[in-house]
Amino acid sequence: MSAVQSIAAIARADFLERTRRYSFFLALLFTVFLGYLAATGKIWLQFDSYRGVLTSAWIGTLVALTVTFFVSLVGFYIVKNSVERDRDTGVGQILAATPLSKPAYAFGKFLSNFAVLSAMVGVLAVVAIAMQFVAAEDAKVDLVALLSPFVLIALPMMAFTAGVALIFEMVPWLRGGLGNVAWFFVWISGIIVPVESQRWLDPMGLLMVMDSMAAEAKRYVPDYHGGQSFQIDVGNRAQVIQAWHWQGMGWEARFVGLRLMWFGVACAIVLLAAAVFDRFDTAKAAWSKRGKASKAKNGAADTVASGAGSAAVPVHLTPLAKPARVHAFGRLFVAELRLELFGLRWWWYAVAGGLLIAQFAAPLEVSRGPLVASAWMWCVFVWSGMGARERRFETRGLLFSCSNILPRQLLACWSAGVAVSVMAGVGAAARLALAGDAAGLAGWLAGALLLPSAALFLGVLSGTSKPFEGALTLAWYVGPMNHTPWLDFTGAANGRHEMAYAMTMVAIAAGCVIGAMMVRARQLRSV
Repeated sequence: MSAVQSIAAIARADFLERTRRYSFFLALLFTVFLGYLAATGKIWLQFDSYRGVLTSAWIGTLVALTVTFFVSLVGFYIVKNSVERDRDTGVGQILAATPLSKPAYAFGKFLSNFAVLSAMVGVLAVVAIAMQFVAAEDAKVDLVALLSPFVLIALPMMAFTAGVALIFEMVPWLRGGLGNVAWFFVWISGIIVPVESQRWLDPMGLLMVMDSMAAEAKRYVPDYHGGQSFQIDVGNRAQVIQAWHWQGMGWEARFVGLRLMWFGVACAIVLLAAAVFDRFDTAKAAWSKRGKASKAKNGAADTVASGAGSAAVPVHLTPLAKPARVHAFGRLFVAELRLELFGLRWWWYAVAGGLLIAQFAAPLEVSRGPLVASAWMWCVFVWSGMGARERRFETRGLLFSCSNILPRQLLACWSAGVAVSVMAGVGAAARLALAGDAAGLAGWLAGALLLPSAALFLGVLSGTSKPFEGALTLAWYVGPMNHTPWLDFTGAANGRHEMAYAMTMVAIAAGCVIGAMMVRARQLRSV
């Protein structure tokens, strides 16, 4: 089989396997939801407080940018599991025994990642076509102007995302939670870096589009002051300039070249991933196991040899006293807390302690806002294993066979998570209590309950830590760090509605715990 055939076979098999999964169906539902937001005016492009008529070019560009932003962010977590699945199932070891080269394997997985993300792009392209008929602001349908943004804006970013997801799986220290969090900062850098320095270094194509549309806005928008907006806002009421019929980018050769460049960058990333790929080498682990087995064998042989010349000694076993029945919740709580903190190094505690001290020393608004948000963000890897450890370490059969596991173990796990959030943010809580800020304290408590509750629900539902790690990173940046009220889990940006937001978050936290128990109950019945 040639290299091209091998790449195609791997990509096809992996893509078909993914599309049969429930997670792929959920990803398509998320894509349809994005299309709904765009079609109903919840996601918008405007200049100052104005926009043009929804022509084919305008709709295609708006929806393509929606894909580029949101699908690239979420899609990374959807496709970052292909190589890991081969490791877990043993397929990787079988492939390693074949003549398949590392570049062929890497490009096959990359094409599979790209195909999954492209399927989501295709769904939104269909939504964009329907959106023009629903909006009915411009009767002329120009398929080239409508679909070209998907090809030249969305697909290059999907290729870049597919390549980064692949190399993150092949670099050992980026395979787990660190890589899941790091991707968000790679993604946000794709927005910030072009704006601050090199405008051509724009994987999302946002600046290219906004510059083109802003140049035309100067002709139609009265007293245009240079304002540009692309965001989600349910209360958007942009005024339509009826004379402004934007016909698209025009796609000069330099623009097309800049967009195609990102396909080349993605291919370069794949080659780098192939270079660092370990080809599922288990030699070191096998050598370690052989060494331990050899030591155990030698120790056992020494014991037998030392006892061979002595007479057999009778052994008397004392029957165990039947202990009094006690409630084991306290011991389970301690055990779950130790599991959540297991493996953390001294420097993790040093940073957590520094953030806690800063909460006592900083001004109250800083303490209860960015500092407590960062302290809770620092706990992301502590919480992300909640509800997912059983699948990761294959202990579900053992755990699920215990009596009363649902009301005891799951609630002990949740209580341990809440204890971590309280310990990490107690400085801000103490300051709010001393200041007599009851609403602020309620907002803090709501956040302390919400985060571990969401972690438990997503962990039980998905069996992995990725959904919570990605969700918390995004919520941390958009909410507390950018003062977005409905996403600020610290309550600092909620103003006079702080108590109402706090009650809402407590209700969501309760719903997450109940949902986790319902999902776990279903899992127990299926064992």
